[in-house]
Amino acid sequence: MKLLNLFFAFLVCITISHCSSNDKGDDDVVEKEIPKEEVTEEENNEPKGLDANLAPSENFDLSTWNLNIPINEGDGTSTDISVSQLNNNYENSKFFYTATDGGMVFKCPIAGFKTSEGTSYTRTEFREMLRGTNTGIKTQGVNKNNWVFGSAPTADISAAAGFDGEMSATVAVNYVTTTGNDGQIGRVIVGQIHANDDEPIRIYYRKLKNNTLGSIYFAHEPREGYGAEQWYDLIGSRSSSASNPEDGIALGEKFSYKIKVVSNALTVTISREGKADVIKTIDMVNSGYDEGGQYMYFKAGVYNQNNTGDADDYVQATFYELEKSHSTK
Repeated sequence: MKLLNLFFAFLVCITISHCSSNDKGDDDVVEKEIPKEEVTEEENNEPKGLDANLAPSENFDLSTWNLNIPINEGDGTSTDISVSQLNNNYENSKFFYTATDGGMVFKCPIAGFKTSEGTSYTRTEFREMLRGTNTGIKTQGVNKNNWVFGSAPTADISAAAGFDGEMSATVAVNYVTTTGNDGQIGRVIVGQIHANDDEPIRIYYRKLKNNTLGSIYFAHEPREGYGAEQWYDLIGSRSSSASNPEDGIALGEKFSYKIKVVSNALTVTISREGKADVIKTIDMVNSGYDEGGQYMYFKAGVYNQNNTGDADDYVQATFYELEKSHSTK
């Protein structure tokens, strides 16, 4: 009888243990239906607001940018802030800082040090550095720091960090120069593609002193020997005597630009809330950038296009979004 009681007790113990195991298994199934990783990922994908108390690198992905500011690096040229320095919460109260609304401010006076003796104008501007903090890769060249057009030779596409590209930004130009020669007043470049020696595109904002609204236009510069520089008005006119542009952009007004390159096609898009996009595509097949050895990098910020005005006259823009991407094989 005692042995029979022990047998029944053993059966009950096995049953309880088996049920506990199944309960735990059911809990596991429920947890797998809504994994913690998925919830976290969805939360991370939600739009994040800009925080005025944070440095620019904490509000924006600056992991593949460096910064040039118009102060003496010690050799008579302007100063480069490296990718590593920039992403260590770098700010400069005169030239580069977070605005009271969390935007990223670029400011550049007429007087200041320039990137080289051959450069005519000052800048506070990002330069794309696809190598990130890997300084073992050279800054220049068809290498893993730069990209090429998709029309480039196959060997260059393989050697570069990527091919083709798209950069988009939301920006408000806060101030432009009001002194100097008529041909230079009010001009600032807010986005570029730079090649070895030339610039496939420069996007300009310009507002003249007597106008309340500004214009947007861009330049395409073929390589030397491949033709003259080309100019395209998008909103208003680049003329130094232009009347107030109909549907122009006021100082402080946000707008977005997108530069996109696919093979030899260059497309520029200007967007504003509540208004139709302005889009222009040009063919660069005869511009010489699809030949071997031509490398590209994006630039964004303010490149002052006035060197004749008062020393303390300046340009300023605030960026609210800045993103870029490239294709890879």
